[in-house]
Amino acid sequence: MNVRTVGAVVVGYLVFGISAGFLFRATGQDSHASASIAFIGSSTLYGMLFALLGGFAATTIAGIRSLVPAGAVGALIAAGAIVSLLARPGGGEIWSQLGALLLMAPSAVAGGAARLRIVSRSTADRT
Repeated sequence: MNVRTVGAVVVGYLVFGISAGFLFRATGQDSHASASIAFIGSSTLYGMLFALLGGFAATTIAGIRSLVPAGAVGALIAAGAIVSLLARPGGGEIWSQLGALLLMAPSAVAGGAARLRIVSRSTADRT
């Protein structure tokens, strides 16, 4: 990966990470504590949206026609969830970590795929 791609991955992950930090701070909800079904559902959708935006941003900024930047953002999201799960065995609820691992990480890749579809359509339109 070149420097631009690494920077793009960092930016993409920050889009996701900062939004998650903001959500939990603003709501006062501990990501390791019990939560209502409504909060779990809405926060998971929120996380998926920002993961999607992070993957989209990483792919856009990297300027390459590849899912590597979005995949790297997804891998960082998944790695964070796995580390969080391993660091707290039996130490609380795992709904947020499972959501990140199973739904948000793939959403980052979907964001990159969406960006590549847009680029390929605009390139096809020019020819």
